[in-house]
Amino acid sequence: VQLQASGGGLVQPGGSLRLSCAASGFTLDKHCIGWFRQAPGKEREWVSCISRIDSSTFQADSVKGRFSISRDNAKNTFYLQMNSLKPEDTGIYYCAADPRPYYSDYVGLCRGKISIADYRGQGTQVTVSS
Repeated sequence: VQLQASGGGLVQPGGSLRLSCAASGFTLDKHCIGWFRQAPGKEREWVSCISRIDSSTFQADSVKGRFSISRDNAKNTFYLQMNSLKPEDTGIYYCAADPRPYYSDYVGLCRGKISIADYRGQGTQVTVSS
């Protein structure tokens, strides 16, 4: 199982970035998936998750209206579009999946109630600064 995150970088406040996560070793369409971030000295924060069944999504209040998650099952890849970035969005962003195929608790995933075990990527750094 491997999840490869990419697309991070340095961006000015108000800018945009699109993160990608390519999966291998398992089929994304059987799993709920999402993104979480971690900043120095702060706890993990789940920012967005998406259902395996339809396009239902969950966003943390801190990113609602600015971030959106999507998936391309044909490419076994999913994305995090981040707009109107703020300095407080700075951190390492990780993609992850619920290890259990056919479960549909994407909200539970984003509330940190599901153990992701090895179903996480290595992270990509996002820095928002002028």
